Amino acid sequence: MNQLHQTLASIIELVTPQLRQLDESTVKQKPDPNRWAKIEILGHLIDSACNNHRRFVMAQSTDELIFDGYDQESWVRLQNYLDGNWQRIVEFWASYNHLIANLISQIADDVLTRPRVNHRLHRIAWKPIPEHDSATLEYFIKDYIGHLEHHVRQILPDYQPIVMGTYEYSSV
Repeated sequence: MNQLHQTLASIIELVTPQLRQLDESTVKQKPDPNRWAKIEILGHLIDSACNNHRRFVMAQSTDELIFDGYDQESWVRLQNYLDGNWQRIVEFWASYNHLIANLISQIADDVLTRPRVNHRLHRIAWKPIPEHDSATLEYFIKDYIGHLEHHVRQILPDYQPIVMGTYEYSSV
């Protein structure tokens, strides 16, 4: 049975209290003008949740994983996370990911593991899959969680990933 929802929920439960403890002024400091502040990184993870939530729903009723990408820099800039309230952004991020974990818990194993010949994971996945190889929704969800953990480590350098280094692409 699909355990990905428990993994995501565990990450959120572990990380959220640590995020809450970060100081508002600290999370708004940019390491340099061309890099995101910690609050912008968490905002990016909200944007990722938004885009992938939609994708995970749609993927259950099609034999393809064909989804558009999005301009991540533009999304972060236009939403001006830098001027946002850290505690509210943390709570929204945690709540949204609990919603996604619940969604994942509802996905049947055969839907998760069904090979999809038509996909765009060569363009939109954090760890891309070659265009001409099959992909699965399970891989795409693991990729979402790995991407989330990658950015959590940028915010909380002591965080030890659960999924990030444990999944690899292999031809389906």
